[in-house]
Parts: sequence; structure tokens; C-alpha cells
Amino acid sequence: MQEINELIRKYHLKPKKYTKKNNTICIETETEKYVIKENKKDNKILDYLKTRNFDYIPKIINNKYDKYKIMEYIDSIEVPAEQKIIDLIDLVSLLHYKTTHYKEITEDTYKETYEDLKNNIEYLYSYYNDLITIIETKVYMSPCEYLIARNISTIFKSISIAYEKLEEWYQIVKDKKKQRLVVLHNNLELDHFIDNGKKYLISWNKSKIGIPIFDLYKLYLKHGLEFDFQELLKRYEKNYPLLEEEKKLLFILMLLPQKINLDKTEYDNTKEVGRMVDYIYKTEMIVSPYYSNKRPKNNTDKNNN
Repeated sequence: MQEINELIRKYHLKPKKYTKKNNTICIETETEKYVIKENKKDNKILDYLKTRNFDYIPKIINNKYDKYKIMEYIDSIEVPAEQKIIDLIDLVSLLHYKTTHYKEITEDTYKETYEDLKNNIEYLYSYYNDLITIIETKVYMSPCEYLIARNISTIFKSISIAYEKLEEWYQIVKDKKKQRLVVLHNNLELDHFIDNGKKYLISWNKSKIGIPIFDLYKLYLKHGLEFDFQELLKRYEKNYPLLEEEKKLLFILMLLPQKINLDKTEYDNTKEVGRMVDYIYKTEMIVSPYYSNKRPKNNTDKNNN
């Protein structure tokens, strides 16, 4: 706190009120509000965004080399969640458009992604295969176990499609020499979007350079069950069309079921399994128009026979 007080004095701020939430301190002066947070790796990203004329971020008023940064506090206006998510997806597409660049890559770049995803798919298959084997030996299933057993064929189907689409994706990208990259906010959710007449994205501490679909994927994990993600994706692509290999990779990630650890209360376990199953069914509705119903069999299909 002493360092923060020194910083406040350095920039001639005269706070009347302090509010602390987690690692963030909000101060109020006679005329302004400010947020003070520890300086992290997002400084270079924020500097880069300024060069790309992306100014939908809170203004930083102090030196970027200070241990803490002082940002303007943005008051938000009440906006319906349905409108807020649309405005958020528009702003994300603009972020990606303004920061698009291409990087030369080696054949190992996509190969590593392919092998990581393949290992993850095989792990999920083995995990759910072992889990259902244990569940089926029980005379009486708990509610969460019954929910898994009832939907296990759907879980395996989703894993199987992801496996197939991964092979298709790798055939497309394995010989590519360049990759399209953008600035990723990498922490998208409604709480990190503010509308006060102008739109803002906040909480950039996880930002990085990467493939555009990762912002969409994380947003889907956070809010996919609350909104029509298919329409949001169409809106995003109207502003910033995804490449074929990007869309395939997005769908592969969406298809992968989350690993369920049955180590909570029965109520929480059942709730988590139900949420995972809901995501699988919703993902199938989104992805199914983009793939054929005639799929070659592979080793993850055997549980569906």
C-alpha cells in the first residue's frame, strides 16, 4: 500500500475514497475516478493497440514503467445482456481486423498443435471410457452417474467428430508457410465489456498474439449457453471472415467435452455434468451444418456400435 500511496503522490492525485476488490484498487478524487492495478505483461499489447488506432481501452495516465498502472475508471450504462454480447462481438471483430498480420512458420508450428489436440482427444476418450466402465458396474447409480450413462453415446460421438475433423484440419494446414495472427484479448466475458456511450474492453492482463478463434472459443465456454452463438458467429464473420482452417479448428475445440471430475457434492457434480451435456448438444447444432453425416469410422467410434 505504501508503494501505491507514493504513486498517488507522484501523479498529484488527491483521493477522497478508496475501494479495494481482489487485486484492484479504485480511488475517487473530487472530480475523477481511477483504477490502480499491478503492471503486467499487457503493456506492450496496449502500446501496440494504440498504433493500430484501437482506442477502446481505458486510458492509462501514468508511466508504463511504474510498478502499478493508473487507469481511468469507466462508469457503465445499463444495457440488456443480449445487446451487450452483440456489441462485444462487434468490438472483438474490430480488434482482430485492426491487428491482423501474417507470420512465417515452420512445419512444426501446426504439427505441435495437431499432436497436442490428438493427445487430448485420445485422453478424453480413455477417460470417459474408463468412467463409464466404472459407472456401469454399479447397482445403483447416483444422479450425476446416471446423467453421464444416459448421454455417453453423445459424448463419444462428439469426441469422434473432433477426431475426424482434426485429421481434416491437419491436411489443410500441414504445408502452410504462413499463419494469420491477431491480438487476442484472451479473457472475454460480459463483465470485461463496458458501454458508457463508447464501448470499452477491460482486463487485458491475459492478452497475447495468437489465432483469432481463441477469443471466440473462450467466449463460447463462458457464455455459450446464454446466447445464440451461431448468430454471434455469423455476425463476427460478417465483419471478419474466418479462414477455412480457423473455423475447423474452432469447431474442433468446441466439440471436445470438458473433463468432469466427480469430486464435489452430488448436487454440484450433477449440475456440472448437465452443463457439459448441454454444451455438447448446443455445439452439435452449431457445427452440424458444416460437416457431412457420412463420416468414416475411426478408433473412437467403437463405443457407439
